[in-house]
Amino acid sequence: MAAADFRLCDVSLDRSFGGQDARVEREQAIAIVDLLECNTFIPVGHGGGPYRLRVETADGRLALHIADDEGTHVVSHYLSLTPFRRLLKDYTRICESYYDAICRPGRERLEAIDMGRRGIHNETAELLRERLSSKVGVDKDTARRLFTLIYALLARNATHRILSS
Repeated sequence: MAAADFRLCDVSLDRSFGGQDARVEREQAIAIVDLLECNTFIPVGHGGGPYRLRVETADGRLALHIADDEGTHVVSHYLSLTPFRRLLKDYTRICESYYDAICRPGRERLEAIDMGRRGIHNETAELLRERLSSKVGVDKDTARRLFTLIYALLARNATHRILSS
């Protein structure tokens, strides 16, 4: 199979949650465009795609539903969100600080917060990559963009325990 066969051609998120934050929605839209432009997505044991990915939460877990380009179900994987709990809380806090800093003067503070935000983003994306490794192979950039989408999904559901308190 050619390398181009192991990629995502469509990505969707569960839209059943009520709340929407324009900033998070913007980040999600950018992540989807970037993800579809360039990604590596290799479901273990499957001959090739391209693939469609639907991301949702189910019973407090992250659900990744993978189908082929024609929509035929390939596999679903479920990941516990518990290993991500601390990083998601930290990421939520630093994103709030970042959005607050955008509205204030002081470029140095904004740059420092952004550097911290990128660091947590990278750390969480690497954890996602590790947790997926036995199920789906992804490169670093794909993992980063998938994390952005997962964060957007969880942020929509503001009552989700991982992001609150």
